[in-house]
Amino acid sequence: MTTTTSLLRILIADDHEVMRDGTRALIERQPGWEVCGIAGTGREAVAQAIKLQPNIVIMDMSMPDLNGLDAAVQIKRRLPHTEILMFTAHETDELIREVFEAGAKSFIFKSEAHHFLVDAIQSLAKHKPFFTNKVSQVLFADILNRSETRPHATEASNRLTMREREIVQLLSEGQSNKEVAAVLGISIRTAETHRASVLRKLSLDSLASLVRYAIRNKIIEA
Repeated sequence: MTTTTSLLRILIADDHEVMRDGTRALIERQPGWEVCGIAGTGREAVAQAIKLQPNIVIMDMSMPDLNGLDAAVQIKRRLPHTEILMFTAHETDELIREVFEAGAKSFIFKSEAHHFLVDAIQSLAKHKPFFTNKVSQVLFADILNRSETRPHATEASNRLTMREREIVQLLSEGQSNKEVAAVLGISIRTAETHRASVLRKLSLDSLASLVRYAIRNKIIEA
């Protein structure tokens, strides 16, 4: 009697070829693991995930076209059992909180990837979260201080929706209203309305200030 062991199927989403290649090489050295797909943009990562239905997606936070955070939200919405491991070069407390709010169960700084990647994937394969000490400290501090740091109502009302974040990223990457409309499958008039609404919501008066906002909030890289 023969038995078969199912492969752990992993999708790598990163716009840096060197990082993709290094991650792929590390994964393919592990028995029973395979890289089922590669994506170079956030929007491609969503499409590939839906098509391939991997067990785990390794997602770079800073992705063109659609950032990793919003891509993760879209993937988890369509594939709730697919686990997401987020890579980032940034180390802000707010970013860590946003990653876990998006449904990712593991968050690793790129500087620590060679130490923790295999352990993180092993945990996610069992649908268990994986935290490094640095991330655990941030999350624990957030639990202790949540009642004191609860955002004011005005701040909560100014948070962008996922569609608005998409608009911000596309505009900040230099896309015109017409191009934004084509990417999102909406009319040019609707794209223009979204643009005006976002600027008003953020109290910004120009595209340049919107780009600065996107860089400051890690929606795009400088």
